[in-house]
Amino acid sequence: MTASNKNSTRINYEISSPQVRLIDTDGSMLGVVAIKQAIELAETKDLDLVEIAPGASPPVCKIMDFGKYKYEIQKKAHIAKKKQKSVELKEVKVRPNIAEGDYTTKLRQVKTFIEEGNKVKISLQFRGREITHSEIGFDVVSRFIRDTADIAKVESQPTLEGKQITTVIVRL
Repeated sequence: MTASNKNSTRINYEISSPQVRLIDTDGSMLGVVAIKQAIELAETKDLDLVEIAPGASPPVCKIMDFGKYKYEIQKKAHIAKKKQKSVELKEVKVRPNIAEGDYTTKLRQVKTFIEEGNKVKISLQFRGREITHSEIGFDVVSRFIRDTADIAKVESQPTLEGKQITTVIVRL
């Protein structure tokens, strides 16, 4: 196995150091050995010499099955990725003349999204001449911000862009 690999772990003849600190298959330390001797020892066991600590002086190498080693690293990376939570941007669209029942439903939805750890973008869309009373729209958006103040904070202040007011709120 002398082909280059993606994660830049050097094996066998790719190791350039003249001497290495060698660890056997069972984890016992064999001491500082010449690179040729270490490779020969690995080949007699039908295994690979894998550089596991290239920054050390001399580099630490272990005799092991490289395929199995790569698999273990992939498995650990997969588990770490699975545990990671990605934050999504959820959007809730409202209108300036929203009814009270609709408002409470949208507010409950916003609170659910925030408690799940997502960011929430509140978009208030004006139609026709409603834009002339933009203060009504800002009042509705401000009400959402006030009503979620106990669990969320404002990431971007409400801004009027064209015929739409938008703001983004995130978990405290």
